[in-house]
Amino acid sequence: MMADAAAPAGVADAASESSSGEIVTTASRREEPSMPYPGPPRRYQPRPQSGLLTAGEHDDLLNPELYASYVRRSNLGQEIQGLPHLDTGRVLTVTVRDDAGRPIPFARVELACADGNRLILSSLADGTVTFFPEVDRLGSKVRVRVSGEAWRDVTIAPGRGGQRVDFTLSQQAQAVKKLDLMLVIDTTGSMGDEIRYLQSELASIMRSLRQRHPGLDLKIGFVFYKDVGDNYVTSTVPLNGDFNAAQGALSQQYASGGGDYPEAMEQALIRAAEQQWRADAVHTMLLVADAPPHDENFGTTWLAARHLRASRVQIVPVAASGVADKAEYAMRAMAALTQSRYTFLTDDSGIGNAHAAPAIDCYLVTRLDALLRRVIDSQLSGRRIEPEQQEVIRSVGQYDNGRCIIPPGGLQEQ
Repeated sequence: MMADAAAPAGVADAASESSSGEIVTTASRREEPSMPYPGPPRRYQPRPQSGLLTAGEHDDLLNPELYASYVRRSNLGQEIQGLPHLDTGRVLTVTVRDDAGRPIPFARVELACADGNRLILSSLADGTVTFFPEVDRLGSKVRVRVSGEAWRDVTIAPGRGGQRVDFTLSQQAQAVKKLDLMLVIDTTGSMGDEIRYLQSELASIMRSLRQRHPGLDLKIGFVFYKDVGDNYVTSTVPLNGDFNAAQGALSQQYASGGGDYPEAMEQALIRAAEQQWRADAVHTMLLVADAPPHDENFGTTWLAARHLRASRVQIVPVAASGVADKAEYAMRAMAALTQSRYTFLTDDSGIGNAHAAPAIDCYLVTRLDALLRRVIDSQLSGRRIEPEQQEVIRSVGQYDNGRCIIPPGGLQEQ
């Protein structure tokens, strides 16, 4: 089991993880510019209209059988040594509620193993924390407590199947009023269309969130990244409340570099983990990318994702055109680890390069801006928000409130 959740800064130069969970560091990382790297002079291009890109989403925690089938079919868990197998069908979920049954966000949840190791996480806006016995290295018996209350003994059941431990606290649940939103964006050459459209989509998403959550205290930041050998590897705009400045920082970005398919995703996640995430805010990170990290950096990528999880950051991948097997596998694992959803662009808009069909059995296609607004809104409100019927452009498979209905004959392995 991983030791006490350390400050995210500890992953700053992470290269690998020892068998005990200790972070092993190196100092080989290139220094980044303090602000987004300016682009070369170029002709003015009108900003695309928002609401044109289309996308779907999938929650692997709601579909554990399908995720297990996907992992078996892909066999990438064996090929990618640095990315552990995540069993979404064998989880321990701790729920924290008040006397009225309302979820309590940001409650301190401690889990202790028989060997004395502890894992400390905080509940999300829905009042839950999900532990993964294999990834979190849980023994057959653990102890759990919330906010310093008495410990409870829990036996981890063998085999697959979810377990739940419910806690009721005397304190009154408070509505979440703050959001820290970090956008981690691949800015290599293949991402040109996505970057241009994202500039308009972001403004639309922010307007919608503010309408639905009056008085929302919003901070936004960016990590732009390319690959080693490009004009920069990462460029960070720290979380701040100046939306106009953030929009201006995004407008400076242009797609260039890359060369080979993989990019320096692990360095971008490290930068995101170093952010000053507020203790009383929902933490959402949009990972907009079309490529995985280099094979030798998957371990660092996964370790950075675990540090983000320890900071209660929910990773929402936005898979762009060009995403192939390794990128989808990595991004879906990170989304499930942080109790989030995997989102992906589709070809329904007819914009940009072709988008690879995801290895997902059912989903709804809607506008990207509306989809991301629903995902972020769900993370703020602590309840899953589904699209209205008029928002649905196309449906794939048998979809029921985030779950795929498995046909009577069961799953057919391909």
